[in-house]
Amino acid sequence: MTDDAPRIHRGLQGVYFDRSSTSFIDGRAGTLLYRGYSIHELAEHATFEEVAYLLLQGELPARAQLAAFDGELRAARAVPAPVVELLRALRDAHPMDALRTATSALAAFDPETRDNSVEATLRKGARLTAQVPTLVMAHHALREHREPVAPRADLGHAANFLYMLRGREPSAEAARLMDKDFVLHAEHGANASAFAARVIAGTQANLHAAITGAIAALSGPSHGGAAENVMLMAQAIGEPERAAAYVKQLRAEGQPVMGFGHRVYKTEDPRAQHLREGVEQLSREMGEPRWYAILEAVQEAMRPYARLGVHVNVDFFAGVIYYLNGFPPDLFVPIFAVGRVPGWTAQVAEQLAHNILIRPLTQYDGPAERPYVPLGAQR
Repeated sequence: MTDDAPRIHRGLQGVYFDRSSTSFIDGRAGTLLYRGYSIHELAEHATFEEVAYLLLQGELPARAQLAAFDGELRAARAVPAPVVELLRALRDAHPMDALRTATSALAAFDPETRDNSVEATLRKGARLTAQVPTLVMAHHALREHREPVAPRADLGHAANFLYMLRGREPSAEAARLMDKDFVLHAEHGANASAFAARVIAGTQANLHAAITGAIAALSGPSHGGAAENVMLMAQAIGEPERAAAYVKQLRAEGQPVMGFGHRVYKTEDPRAQHLREGVEQLSREMGEPRWYAILEAVQEAMRPYARLGVHVNVDFFAGVIYYLNGFPPDLFVPIFAVGRVPGWTAQVAEQLAHNILIRPLTQYDGPAERPYVPLGAQR
């Protein structure tokens, strides 16, 4: 040990560990780009299938390329029967635990599991993009003592996901809003789950192992749990008129207001505005405008704290969208995972393309070197 203590970056905050071309984030300006494309343009004009192709292949697809890729996704939605039986055995598990375990199990059935080439990794990522929604909805059906709803190849990615919830085809507006939600969640730099995936890929483990680790990281409430907590907060408030007092009490107790603040963004999360508009429309469509009114009242009560850098984030509106579509709160984080698979895969592919074992250091602050005294020599 020496007196020349290294500088510690707890949580690796501010540390650049590699280069990436998947996404660009400027937290102060509120900018998010996927491979150079603004999240605002993608959210308004692109489908999730287009964005998944962009993240996996590096460029937006031409019409024929998109049709072929979409066909691959639709053909890969079914999961092997033994994995469904595994989900049946995990019927009482939390959905994230079931998703993590089932994703790991899919490695036993993928024909390219052991091929860690970038090309094979991207193909496996496309299959997982198609299969993860099926896993989430199959487990949900089984825990409700129903048989899973089989995916439909004639529906788009988001519409099929909503269809598998209850076997009812969603409205075009509901499907489009869910599609937009997937686009907004598809990639977000070296967040905790993406970094976990890259660490695992750095050991030359396969994609299924890396995505399993990413799902495990996402399951922690400090990373993926905000949307669920926002909905629970809205339910606790109950009426828009109670929002100001509720926020004031939380702030007085030093408690966070769910859906506000972000590790990266020092202004409003650029993804939030797209879901705000969607929540308002869906609330009217579903005949439940109260939830949107509550969120607006909470946002108004939080306005004085914007000068402190506490702004609304994407999860503030996402939870209400999921709730209005009939998803229970413990499915909110798995929905996040459904959208993030292409981003995780792109991060893993980047890691494998120029691989290096990720091995940071910790500064030792334990006892100085000391002698070992065998038990027999002790008095």
